[in-house]
This record gives sequence, C-alpha cells and structure tokens, in this order.
Amino acid sequence: MALAIHFSIPAALLVALTLGACSEGGAEARPAFGIIAKVNEQEIRAAELSSVLAPAAAQAVDEAAYDLALERLIDQELMVQQARERSLDRDPRVLSSIEAAQREILARAYLEQVTSATAPPSDAEIAAFYAAHPELFAERRIYSLQELQIQLPAARFDELQGRVARAVGVGEVTAWLAQEGIPFQIANAVKPAEQLPLDSLKGLAGMQDGQMALSPTEAGALLVHLVASRRQPVDEAGARPMIGRYLTNARKVALAKAEMERLRDGARIEYAGEPAAVPGPIARARTETAAATASDGLPGVAATDSHPAPAPVSP
Repeated sequence: MALAIHFSIPAALLVALTLGACSEGGAEARPAFGIIAKVNEQEIRAAELSSVLAPAAAQAVDEAAYDLALERLIDQELMVQQARERSLDRDPRVLSSIEAAQREILARAYLEQVTSATAPPSDAEIAAFYAAHPELFAERRIYSLQELQIQLPAARFDELQGRVARAVGVGEVTAWLAQEGIPFQIANAVKPAEQLPLDSLKGLAGMQDGQMALSPTEAGALLVHLVASRRQPVDEAGARPMIGRYLTNARKVALAKAEMERLRDGARIEYAGEPAAVPGPIARARTETAAATASDGLPGVAATDSHPAPAPVSP
C-alpha cells in the first residue's frame, strides 16, 4: 500500500522555505522543513513544489492551488515509482524522451542567460514607438469581427475577390460560397487592437464599420468583416509598461536570433544523406530555426503571429 505523509506548510511560506533550503548547499545540509511530503519514503521537497507553482508566481497562490499542486506531485511520484519498478526508466524510448527534454531545458537556460542582460528601452524609444503606432494607442479601437476561413484553389481567388467586391454584405458572399460548394468556417470575435497581428491591424485601422477585407492564405482565403468598432484610446503614460515589455522582448528575440546565427556559423554541421534529395526542408529549416528557437526559448516571448494584411473591399 502506498504511504503518503504530508507536512503542512502554508503556501505563503513556500518560496521562503525553498530559498532557505537551497542556501544551505547540498542535500545533507537541507533543513527538515524543506521536506513537504513523503511517498513510500521518497521525499518531495519545497523546491519541487515551488517549481510547479512558478508559472503562477506573479499572482497570489492560495491554499487550494498549493494543495492541488502537491497532490499532483504525489500522484506523479507514485507513477514514477511504478515506472521504475517496471524498468521503464531503462526503456530506449523513455531514455530518448529524457534526452530530448534535457536538451530543451539546457537550450532554454542558455538563451535565458544570453538575453538576461538586455537593456530596457529608453524613454525616447518608448515615445517613438507610441507615435509610430496610433492604431495601437492614440486611435485604438475595439473590433467586433466576423472571420470566414475559406477553402478554395488559388486559381479561384480572383473570382472570389470579384464576388466580395460586388457583394452588398457578407450574407451574399456566404450564399455564393454555399452555392458553389466551397467549404468555409465562420468565427465571431471581439478583439482589442493589441490582440491582433500588427500587419493585419494596419489594414483594419483603415476600415470603416461594415467593410470587408480579403487576403490569401495557404488553404484558400480569409475574409474579415468588420461588424462594428468603438474607439478606446490609450495615452502614452498608460501605454508605457506595455511598450516597454514589447520592446524588451523584441530585443531578446533579436539577440537570441543573432546568437543562434553565430553558433551555426561557427559550428561544423553535417547532414546525413544527399543534400540535393531534401533541399526544400533543409533550406526552410535553416532560415526559420534561429527565429523560432529564439522566441520559443524565451519565457514570455511568443513567435510573431503574422499573415498578409487584408485589403479592404467596400460593400
């Protein structure tokens, strides 16, 4: 029978206890309160729980969240013990996954270290960014959108564009799509300007309520109908924190990308097999890896969501 013993520690003290336990050095020097539970004599320490709760560290961690995280750690430990009893820790597939996870963790840690000294943007840089993007701040709007993801051959895009240009409203477009047997999906959303890709936002900012915009996609086309919008500007003082974070993150991505290019240029990379057999994938990988690795490897920095800006079509 599995035996789980709990040591009750208030969630508010968890970080302090973890730091205290870590400051003592090795495992033999850790104080007793570093142990928060035992599962069949296997200890679960405060540092492990602190790591699980780290994503929510910016917010207050209540007792319920603490207890839930601890119970999940206990469940995980029980399964780990069973896996080891069945020698799964020596299974080649498991070992391969462990190695992959280790590579990911080390790569992320390296990029975090490389970008940790990124200088914050100056007041002048923040002011310049604010002035250059009125669609995000001084002329910011909340957009009520209707989006149609349309699947059709590229050869029929011009035909669709003509239909959209002549249509009185989006209803005429959907009726024609249904008549032609062209698959499409409709989604409704209300989004503030800052939740839209910058390229698309520039097009939307120039549209009036009721207008439609069409752009090509890999699957066919995207039709955006601006149902309604309302102004909700943000002054420079209110925008400063958001701009500061954006510019800092952009610098981190650029720095990480430059570092990846430096490492690739200085490394000897050999591809197995004939390079001519797979030129496309290798070429795409070489051009995309640095940017993707840079953004994926930094916490709080997402890859840019971008697609061609839609061209407004008057109804």
